[in-house]
Amino acid sequence: MFCVGVDLGQRRDHTAIAVVEKPERSAALLVRHLERVPLGMPYPGVVALVREIVTDDQQWGRCALAVDGTGVGAPVVEMLRGAQLGCELSAVMITGGERERQNGSVWNVPKRDLIAGVQVLLDREELKIARRLREAGALVRELLDMRMTMAGTGRVRFGADGGWGA
Repeated sequence: MFCVGVDLGQRRDHTAIAVVEKPERSAALLVRHLERVPLGMPYPGVVALVREIVTDDQQWGRCALAVDGTGVGAPVVEMLRGAQLGCELSAVMITGGERERQNGSVWNVPKRDLIAGVQVLLDREELKIARRLREAGALVRELLDMRMTMAGTGRVRFGADGGWGA
């Protein structure tokens, strides 16, 4: 089974695509593909690129697609649904909330939960990023640079300055 994750960007942030494999009989998750889309790529081009990835012989019919549906993501999610990609598609709305909620194929997930989940997988050595991947070093640097900061308003901000998706 493969999970394809798409974090949408456009002019200042790159759209980032990752393919993670969950092999049968293994607890590990294996990052098989990483890609940063050139800045400014029109969203129909992103949809075409995602189509190319999910229709690869290895992934066809064995994948799930999770797409950042936050902000401009909603229309892109609809474009991806219309592309009939042959895989389950879930929109992920990244929130500052306290708990995750699901409404059909739309998930509302606190950013801190997404970050904590990746950190736990890395700490347990259950997420393996192949060193041969062109963007592997940049992704690892951003994951190591992940910080939690308090804004002047008392709000907590999670993120990394610069890095893989930026």
